Amino acid sequence: MSNSNTSEIKFTVELDENKIPESLKWTAQDGGVQDEAAKAIMLSIWDSAKKESLRIDLWTKDMPVDEMKIFIHQSLVAMADTYERATNDEKMSATMRDFTDYFAEKLELK
Repeated sequence: MSNSNTSEIKFTVELDENKIPESLKWTAQDGGVQDEAAKAIMLSIWDSAKKESLRIDLWTKDMPVDEMKIFIHQSLVAMADTYERATNDEKMSATMRDFTDYFAEKLELK
């Protein structure tokens, strides 16, 4: 019998009366994270049977727009990095990074 390990990542979303997120917390005990506050979460899940991406995008109502712009930019940069690691497609990941540079320039993030 094989030894298998599991790990859990937990998100807690506190909602107001209109079901708008007021607070977000996350826990990843293996990573040493316990009820850490967050202002936004973007989670993508691949459904292999349906060949489609499922997503959860949440942000608190007090998430500043300027921070959201930075969050989106950093997420795009991370996607380019992930794409390169997953596919070894250096040319397309470089193209993605070109777009993230353009995005940052247009939003005056750099």
